[in-house]
Amino acid sequence: MSEKPKPRKKPVPRAIPRADAAAIFETLSRIMPEPKTELEYTNPFTLVVAVALSAQATDVGVNKATRRLFAVADTPQKMLALGEDAVREHIKTIGLFRNKAKNVVALSRMIIEEFGGELPQTRDELIRLPGVGRKTANVVLNEAFGQHTIAVDTHIFRVSNRTKLAPGKTPDEVEAGLERITPPEYLKGAHHWLILHGRYVCKARKPECWRCAIAELCRFKPKTPSPGS
Repeated sequence: MSEKPKPRKKPVPRAIPRADAAAIFETLSRIMPEPKTELEYTNPFTLVVAVALSAQATDVGVNKATRRLFAVADTPQKMLALGEDAVREHIKTIGLFRNKAKNVVALSRMIIEEFGGELPQTRDELIRLPGVGRKTANVVLNEAFGQHTIAVDTHIFRVSNRTKLAPGKTPDEVEAGLERITPPEYLKGAHHWLILHGRYVCKARKPECWRCAIAELCRFKPKTPSPGS
């Protein structure tokens, strides 16, 4: 009996040329010369808490909750003293708030007990904190400490695959692809440019190609026509 032919593997999409990638970032940098996170924070500790709370939640919703929370607890010591019940009450409007409150208190305790009350500045140390994964760690390293990290969230994953800037099947693949293709001078801002572009222009349901500044460099087809055209 003859063997069934093995299914052919789909070819891995190729990234766009480096010159086009550089042009994309150059364009985005002109539109948004000083990109930054839309999460509100006052120090590295409140940033890591805000980013951890933002999982499966909007920045707007997180900011609404953390304004009151950070007003009374903006350090690990104050957060630990506040306690899980009070933290939970402050963030109850955020999705998964019970587990997030538990993690916030636990990470505050670990920062105090294992890191002398100061937020660590390496990825390996950050991801040891409860509720902090690679994406959260990369955001904190980039935003708070100026490191050239790229945190791949749903927006960056979508934009990278649609444009073919850094196609990949997993966030880790996209992160590695972006690190390879992004010119050094744009690595610090790449994370923010791609998130904001995905949030406001290259939207999930329907990308607004008719007003996209990088449409000519993007490999997404067919382009979305302008409303009414």
